[in-house]
Amino acid sequence: SGVAEGCRRAGCALLGGETAEHPGVMAASQFDMAGFCVGVVEAPQLLGADRVREGDALIGLASSGLHSNGYSLVRSALLSKYDLADTPPGLDRPLVDELLEPCAIHTKDVLALARDGLLAAAAHITGGGFHENIPRMLPGGLGAEVRRGTWPEPPIFGLVQGAAGATDDDMFTTFNMGLGMVVAVHEGDVEEVMQRTAGHAFVVGRTAVGTGVRIS
Repeated sequence: SGVAEGCRRAGCALLGGETAEHPGVMAASQFDMAGFCVGVVEAPQLLGADRVREGDALIGLASSGLHSNGYSLVRSALLSKYDLADTPPGLDRPLVDELLEPCAIHTKDVLALARDGLLAAAAHITGGGFHENIPRMLPGGLGAEVRRGTWPEPPIFGLVQGAAGATDDDMFTTFNMGLGMVVAVHEGDVEEVMQRTAGHAFVVGRTAVGTGVRIS
């Protein structure tokens, strides 16, 4: 039912699957159901690095929590300290509910903004976190300057970091840290994009000459 609801929210159908790895979780007799999507778009409508300019705003769309990455680290860090029924410090619900929180699906927002010509590029903040995903939408010679504190970080991330003894760099390379998508927007379009995504979007940084992602 969760997969079906996710498809409804994204406006898609589940037609196939893939093989995923689950170290330490699944026995040989078990299976996992996962999905992927294939799309077709006309070349003039493609988002991408060729549209991104120096000084473009980086707008982050809020995640609902961990989403689907870093669970091997989460399990090793938290399940040795807490039972799933516990409510750890900083959380307002049992750990099991936090870990099973469904992913926020940003499809409708991103598609609507893209169709209206308001986006230059977009990056899904999934495996590899900020440092691997944001650079994929940037052209050569441009990097990203991200200002931490410009968006709310769900408390689960601080709980994991403290329990694991992870560095900030570890966290931003593994987790979404509260942003499920980051989109690049030309300066003149920022106000409209923010109005249309009010309540769950934040201006988190800018593109600038350089390489990689700098978090301050």
